[in-house]
Amino acid sequence: MSAGTGAAGTVLRDALVWAAALVRQFPELAGELAPVRRSPAGTAPAAPHPAEAELLRQERREALLLEQRHGLAVPGHGAAPIRLHVSDCIRDVTDGVVELEEAVCARLGLPRPPRAGVTDRLRRVVGLLDGVAAHPDLARHVRDELRRMARRCARTLGEAETVVRVAGRCPWCDSVSLRAFPDRRAVLCVNPACVCVDPVCGCQDDPAYRHLWREEEWRELAEASGARTEEIEAAMDDTEETAC
Repeated sequence: MSAGTGAAGTVLRDALVWAAALVRQFPELAGELAPVRRSPAGTAPAAPHPAEAELLRQERREALLLEQRHGLAVPGHGAAPIRLHVSDCIRDVTDGVVELEEAVCARLGLPRPPRAGVTDRLRRVVGLLDGVAAHPDLARHVRDELRRMARRCARTLGEAETVVRVAGRCPWCDSVSLRAFPDRRAVLCVNPACVCVDPVCGCQDDPAYRHLWREEEWRELAEASGARTEEIEAAMDDTEETAC
């Protein structure tokens, strides 16, 4: 899809970033669902206590249900235990993606989408973004839902995004709070009190959102903030995480 320009293009480019994050993160949840239990080398696993045996049966049923409903095979599920917070995240994201795709199709006058796995549904949603661009409220809803689900996946996986300090002052709040986020190839102002004047920016109505500058805006940011474009580009290649 072509993200376009202007306010709609900004929202849809954000949606693409979060959709790509979800496509990468969601399959990783299966590996976090049940830690692998190993017996010491040369020893046979001990027979489970009757209570443990019942727990294992429940866990197998849970793993089978997850595989049937969400298309995720749980490695080592027979030796569980299932991590319930990961299971809850899988269900929340699965239900959220299904509801999001169905809402998009309904708004665009398309037939109800056929059943598919989460990543396939996400790719189908991305394929519909050109049509979504004609509906600003729908575009913002798509972006906000994808962002919410990607953040939940990241929290569940315990991911810490690389953050690199950038010199200069934020053009909006005048604080030294500019940070480069290489994974997104974007510069953000991390000052919680910072609010820009762009009416479609998420910082207007979401306290957890931060105004960001994409690659094509770095030169303009450098001129307004006192930073150097070369420094921003170098920060994007920095793999060392720093404090905000």
